[in-house]
Amino acid sequence: MSHADHADRTDLTRRKHRRRDPSQGTPYALRGPARRGLRLSTVITFSTAALLGAATALSFAPPAAAEPATPVPYAAGASATRYSGLAFDTCTAPALEAMRAWTASPYRAVGVYFGGVNRTCAQPELTPSWVASVGALKWRLLPIYKGLQPPCGAKPTDAKISLVPAAARSQGIAAATDAIAKAKALGMQPGSAFYNDIEFYSQTDSACRTAVLTYLSSWTKELHRLGYVSGVYMNLNLGAKQLSDVYASTAYARPDALWVARYDNVDSLRGWTGVADSKWAVHQRAKQFRGDHNETHGGTTIWIDSNRLDTPVATLAYSYTVTSTTALNARTGPSGAYPITRSHAPRAALKVVCQTPGQKVGGTTVWNKLSDGSYVSDRYVSTPSATGYSSPLPRCLYPYQVTAAGGLSERTGPGASHPARATLPNGSLAWVYCQRAGSKVGTTTVWNRLENGRYASDYYVANPSNTTYSKPVPRC
Repeated sequence: MSHADHADRTDLTRRKHRRRDPSQGTPYALRGPARRGLRLSTVITFSTAALLGAATALSFAPPAAAEPATPVPYAAGASATRYSGLAFDTCTAPALEAMRAWTASPYRAVGVYFGGVNRTCAQPELTPSWVASVGALKWRLLPIYKGLQPPCGAKPTDAKISLVPAAARSQGIAAATDAIAKAKALGMQPGSAFYNDIEFYSQTDSACRTAVLTYLSSWTKELHRLGYVSGVYMNLNLGAKQLSDVYASTAYARPDALWVARYDNVDSLRGWTGVADSKWAVHQRAKQFRGDHNETHGGTTIWIDSNRLDTPVATLAYSYTVTSTTALNARTGPSGAYPITRSHAPRAALKVVCQTPGQKVGGTTVWNKLSDGSYVSDRYVSTPSATGYSSPLPRCLYPYQVTAAGGLSERTGPGASHPARATLPNGSLAWVYCQRAGSKVGTTTVWNRLENGRYASDYYVANPSNTTYSKPVPRC
């Protein structure tokens, strides 16, 4: 995906069984990834009328624990971060001065090649200090990992994925482990999304196809196992369709986000040839729509690719201080009712990962989640806003894939009796920010409150438990 690795330009213009939502009673109607760039994906919703059909008897099969959706046990201090808008990527991370100048550009996210055996870009600027400084400038980071490449494609000199499936699986695990280590060293936090750059390859070589899909499946499963979000970058015509073809296959774990390359100067995240709009449908898509070119902003010129994103990106920790005159208590949840884990002295430094609603303290209901997983009231922290949320801090979110083959209802409350307002398609991400009790579905009474305020039964999302609450998601 580096500038030296573009594919042929002529082409580039180039856990659960199928079932219905038991709270619905009738079948759902179905609704509708890298070289460099992204575009906004629209969540497709259905009216209640579209969901009506012939009533059928329901059965509760036990949730499957295998692919394509694998559970994500997020660490205590984890949170996912999402970005919607324009992004650019370039081979070598620009100097901080250039990033400061480019705050005048339409881009607010930047792709960075942070690791991988086939990364060819020198990265003298890409340091923990650079990451923290760029984050403070309100840039989102799109982490790109250029690991092993297809045995039937990419550059002849690239290190390749093995054609032996067992070896390809091991290589995928090793890539995920290496990506996490390198990202951590740069200051990226648990819950970050990493994009595995797979360059163009032959679409007719079945052994090669199996090798690539096996490698990416293991990449995804290992990232999930360790509490991270999985992304894949592929050429739309020379890779992405094959990933789309196994979207619901039980043989492969499905990545959380897809970033495609197609240089047609169209930044739409819908209408991709070979990838139905119903796949990777809920803030899970990116498109690199324009290849190598110069752009100048704030008096600084950079050679870039352009992208449109609506997708998970890196999670960072932002530096603030305690503003209270007495010690500030950190708690296990966003309320004074939660146990105290430790106290922070006045003017002590804090590393804030995200913000979430909680008990009102002073004039604000905002609480800050720290990198150790504890919470402090925003009333006593030096964030820009005294009463509301503060940029660039994201909301605390925990995305899990939807496992219901026919889709999952978004309801106005935590129970089957509440009206359904929309549908989350199979494999889409349920962006959860808290959990609470509601009516029983399958083996659980837990319902997930989504970022849009609606509720979805926890029985049909790939988090660690289908019987009780899943840490570190707070209670509503």
